Amino acid sequence: MKRIVLMVVRLFIMAPIWFFKIWSWGRNDRHTEKEKFELLRHVTIHANRAGRVTIEPHGLSNLPEEPGYIMFPNHQGLFDVLGFLETSPQPFTVVMKKEVENTILLKQVRILLKGQCMDRDDIRASLKVINQMTKEVKEGRNYLIFPEGTRSRNGNHLLDFKGGSFKSAVNAKCPIVPVAVIDSYKAFDTSSIKKLTVQIHYLKPLYYEDYKGMKTTEIAALVKERIEEIMREYASDWKEE
Repeated sequence: MKRIVLMVVRLFIMAPIWFFKIWSWGRNDRHTEKEKFELLRHVTIHANRAGRVTIEPHGLSNLPEEPGYIMFPNHQGLFDVLGFLETSPQPFTVVMKKEVENTILLKQVRILLKGQCMDRDDIRASLKVINQMTKEVKEGRNYLIFPEGTRSRNGNHLLDFKGGSFKSAVNAKCPIVPVAVIDSYKAFDTSSIKKLTVQIHYLKPLYYEDYKGMKTTEIAALVKERIEEIMREYASDWKEE
């Protein structure tokens, strides 16, 4: 959390201005989805620099050229989304867990991106989110959802991926993009404010023909396996469990 304080201190003049702009733009439709995304990208780049974090993207060419895909990364902490906001070439929105729905700034960002909140303990509410995601992805919106459901608290090691996270992709028959996030946990989940490089590896997508006929649990296991392959190769602290 010390790095968050560092970001705020180093951006103390612009931070309240940007917060108001994010809040204001999220309350109306005077700006396009791309304009709103570019606003967040602008703010994110400055925040990351202020926090002494460099984002190192890999595999950007693997992202589908046509919108209407879902990215499935491992989840390490609150910083994760900032890596995607800085590196993603196309606008996307997010699915957050219900517990952070009213957290300041996260709430304003979610509203600006028209993101969803999912309560995994409420089956009916979760189904509603899945159906809404399916509809929007078919219409060409990109999504980011963390299939672990919650952040791993074990460094660059992954939790099990939940099959239910992939239901929207299966229903929409859209590309599934596995993404490996490395060292993101060091940004906000440690007390260090040393210079940090976070790696974002966009892997080759699974198209509908690749996963047609598979159970969502099988898709989840396959996506996790592909991400773990990158972890073994690039994460300096990786150890087989």
